[in-house]
Amino acid sequence: MKLKALVGVLAVAGLAMPGIASATNGYFAHGYGMKAKGMGGAATATASDTMGGANNPASMVWVGDRMDIGVDWFRPIRSAERTGALDPTMNGSVKSDSNDFLVPEFGYNMMLGDKMSLGVTVYGNGGMNTDYAGGQLMNVFVPPPPGAAGTTTCGAFNPSGSGSNSNLLCGNGKLGIDLMQLIIAPTFAYKVNEKHSIGVSPLFGYQRFKAEGLHAFAGFTTTGTFDNLTNRGYDSSTGFGVRVGYMGKLNDTVTVGAAYASKMVMSNFDKYKELFAEQGGFDLPENWNVGIAIKANPKTTVALDYQRINYSGVNSVGNPSVAGTGFTVGSLGPDNGRGFGYGDVDVWKLGAEYAYSEKLTLRAGYSHTNNPISPRDVTFNIIAPAVIQDHYTLGFTYGLDKASEITMSYMHAQENSVTGSSLFNTWTGGASGNETIKMYQDALGIAYGKKF
Repeated sequence: MKLKALVGVLAVAGLAMPGIASATNGYFAHGYGMKAKGMGGAATATASDTMGGANNPASMVWVGDRMDIGVDWFRPIRSAERTGALDPTMNGSVKSDSNDFLVPEFGYNMMLGDKMSLGVTVYGNGGMNTDYAGGQLMNVFVPPPPGAAGTTTCGAFNPSGSGSNSNLLCGNGKLGIDLMQLIIAPTFAYKVNEKHSIGVSPLFGYQRFKAEGLHAFAGFTTTGTFDNLTNRGYDSSTGFGVRVGYMGKLNDTVTVGAAYASKMVMSNFDKYKELFAEQGGFDLPENWNVGIAIKANPKTTVALDYQRINYSGVNSVGNPSVAGTGFTVGSLGPDNGRGFGYGDVDVWKLGAEYAYSEKLTLRAGYSHTNNPISPRDVTFNIIAPAVIQDHYTLGFTYGLDKASEITMSYMHAQENSVTGSSLFNTWTGGASGNETIKMYQDALGIAYGKKF
């Protein structure tokens, strides 16, 4: 009966699709599961819900027969501006219009005897979204002869938009991208003995992407057109990977954990094969995490995680956006093509949990990461301004009865920005000024958990 129930759960899980996941640690979420989100994302050495497929598969064998379902209201505020351009028609600023997203999560676990468990975790791994209105920059193209007198910078790079104002990257109409990543992680965990466990989660991924307003970059493509670069609507991609984990209760006070997730090899975005390196490739990067949880007293637990995300191992994300000093035909799309320039990130997550009463548990947390975006890559990242470094979180769980509970979490990501020389400077002799990308975030989530 339990196996039949799990099959049904997997069918429902396959239909669950988040609108976007929080682009906080690069484009990964700051945490997975409402309890972890309330503790700054720390969850590697804790076992309190069914999100182990996203955090540490070995934790699932300690949570028993259980289900969790929740949703996060995520609100990222993004903006970009260009100042100091010698051509004043290149100066402008814009804020993203789409600011509110719902991010569902789901987990289910069942025990197979005393030493084994089988479950599933469904979560939004990460995402990026910008939705900038167009019309900030003047676009005028005057063809020769008698010459290009009167041609603006945007007109030179995007003649197709001449006669109407362009967006901040000199493209036509709206500017932005929408990337959503969903992962379904069936999870098997095994108790090696009374204090140690191991687990494995095959990772089945689905992602969806679209881009708008990148017409000015057609000259970077092999074909010299934007047919496979921008404004192609949504394209989808699927792939797989694996996460393995270990959890050990060293004594009554200290628990440790570790997990490793391989690079998820995804099929290409064929509609955008001249935007992303490797002909539209967009794999999910290898990442790993270690953690420790200390029970300071019977009511208080403190957890600390370290997470490493290796963005540099994915060419479309990690390759630099700067390729030499000129306007290089064919530099978008090939294996070594331009990328977003993300560096690898080191994330530290610290959380505390206090059992205020038999029914109420309180949480707080903080996480910090280095910025994956350097000033040299600011232009490309106008459409993906993942510059957040610091997160502050609160949360609580309230028991409705002995078998069910409600958990809520709140996250505020402190505003951060990156300023750098515009990539247009390499094509205009340093005349296009500096660009700044900026973001802050808030999120409020609620989840229902039930033990069986």
